[in-house]
Amino acid sequence: MTIPNNEKLSIRTEAQEFLKLAVPLAGAQVAQLTTGFADTVMMGHLGNEILAAGGLASITFFSIMIATSGIVMGVTPLVATAYGAENKTDIEQFTQQGLWLSLLLSIPIMVATAHFDSLVSGLGLDETMLKSVKTYLDIMLWGLFPALGFAMLRGVVSALSQARPIFLIVTIGTGLNILGNYVLGFGALGFPRLELAGLALASTVTLWGMFVALIIYLSVSHHFESYKFFSSLYQLKPKKLWKLFKIGLPIGVFSTLEIGMYTIVSYLVAEFGANGLAAHQIVFQTINIIYMVPLGMSFAATARVGKWFGQNNMVGIRQAGLVGIVLGTLWTTVIVVVLLVFPQQIVGLYIDVLKPENEPIVSLAVSILRVGAIAHIFDGVQKIAYGALQGLQDTRVPMILSFLFYWCIGLTCGYWLAFGWNLDVIGLWLGLLIAVAVASVVFVWRFQALGMNNIRIKLNGN
Repeated sequence: MTIPNNEKLSIRTEAQEFLKLAVPLAGAQVAQLTTGFADTVMMGHLGNEILAAGGLASITFFSIMIATSGIVMGVTPLVATAYGAENKTDIEQFTQQGLWLSLLLSIPIMVATAHFDSLVSGLGLDETMLKSVKTYLDIMLWGLFPALGFAMLRGVVSALSQARPIFLIVTIGTGLNILGNYVLGFGALGFPRLELAGLALASTVTLWGMFVALIIYLSVSHHFESYKFFSSLYQLKPKKLWKLFKIGLPIGVFSTLEIGMYTIVSYLVAEFGANGLAAHQIVFQTINIIYMVPLGMSFAATARVGKWFGQNNMVGIRQAGLVGIVLGTLWTTVIVVVLLVFPQQIVGLYIDVLKPENEPIVSLAVSILRVGAIAHIFDGVQKIAYGALQGLQDTRVPMILSFLFYWCIGLTCGYWLAFGWNLDVIGLWLGLLIAVAVASVVFVWRFQALGMNNIRIKLNGN
């Protein structure tokens, strides 16, 4: 059924529908990243050297996971559009091919991750640190496929406007993961003290558990009883797989460029020693956690805009996107105030701020946190605007723009400020701030332009 182009929900109703998706999705993202927070806290109590090596290892795996899950997340706008158009067959087939795509992406990346030490041998990393990083990644690589499969199925569920079970599964999984991290990392309850290896093992088992739990939910829930998501898994459908890959690849490249910027910055921070890397890891982990809320909002924006797109309703598309952007801006502003008012207390969650030997890390982390807080406002806006553009299946142009913003502008400015102006770690974070500020303005403008000019983006291309 096609809804007339002038029909739309009221602003209040659209906001309610948006929040109905955004709250559980954001909650799930925060819960999932809480594991990383807990890992960082535990690493800090295991020692500053382990915090530095473990932080580098977790950032590396997180970067790999985000980049590849971006590709399979192309399923969200496609399923949302099919849902709006009431095309049940497309919903089922895109889900099935999404699982195939998750598997096909996992295999070569797992092989590359297994040879991580060879790939970074020329970066001049400390041998002991490199050994610890490799130990962590050799275990975590076995969690890549379930991580991708879960991300893809999460995209399907959110596109079908049923996000609450995601929050429940992730919350339970996170709790078990934190418990497993403590037991295996510190050797509690009679288990051996495995330190970084224990943290990785607990996380990998949890990723598999959440993936299986979501499959079971999709198989038995009455919300999806009319769908046959897993009945024809043995069938490869090249056209559907290609369409999914075609939409998802720019999203994956975008995610790679975005998280790649943060990863490169993390490796550049290593040039300033263990204290600089530890301070950076504290702030990076904090920003990561709070970033999960606008990220969840971006998933909701994709689903809401995609549904209106499937109904060919340009007025509804524009309203859904702008509601998400405004609500996201309000939320990030509140969070930034908290970060600016209580920086030392936040740093104190990771390390003991009263110990004299930690003073250099605390001082640097507080300074970085101030820059990261301002960047968070722009980062939240650009992510939600990009989610709205995904709902329109507009992924290629944002991908190209992201290269310009993150790598040509952000990294260049950051490197120049850090090493040219001797601002060190602060300079690198100022480069991140510049990148997301430019991206937020341009992405909001692009979505506004598409909506106001009634540009209809065809389903078979951007």
